[in-house]
Amino acid sequence: MALSVTKPIEVVTYPDGRMDTRNASLYAGLSEKTLAMLRCNGKGPKFIKRGRIFYFLTDMDDWMNASGRLTSTAQAKQASA
Repeated sequence: MALSVTKPIEVVTYPDGRMDTRNASLYAGLSEKTLAMLRCNGKGPKFIKRGRIFYFLTDMDDWMNASGRLTSTAQAKQASA
């Protein structure tokens, strides 16, 4: 069995903790389009719009922790209903 080594993903944040959509999607492990859809539906992390969309690292962490951890896909289906 061959092992492969991958380069770690580097998430870039501004000094105040802001991230653009690309870096926020890398941080969350989601696509930029998924973040946009969550933003549109009001189900994603808090963001600000200053010409472009920015997310704060602390808001991303809060959103990911508040989403809850599940033990089955059935729980996920119930939670989204």
